[in-house]
Amino acid sequence: MRGVYDRKGEQFAYLQGDKLFTVDGEPTGYLRGEYIVDLQDNRVWRLVGDGLHSLDGSETIGYIGPETQPDYDY
Repeated sequence: MRGVYDRKGEQFAYLQGDKLFTVDGEPTGYLRGEYIVDLQDNRVWRLVGDGLHSLDGSETIGYIGPETQPDYDY
């Protein structure tokens, strides 16, 4: 699992494999190559390295964090 963060470092989503979820666990899109797409397969953001950018590259949206394991409290 990889967190998806805005420019301020606040997590607003996460990637599990190629599936994108809100922090509430609702599916919201997919990672398709170098793009994040919505559930209808429309391109939303472009991924450059770990950085998320608008499709035209004019705005930085945020970044995708490193791979982490879920932290379960048992």
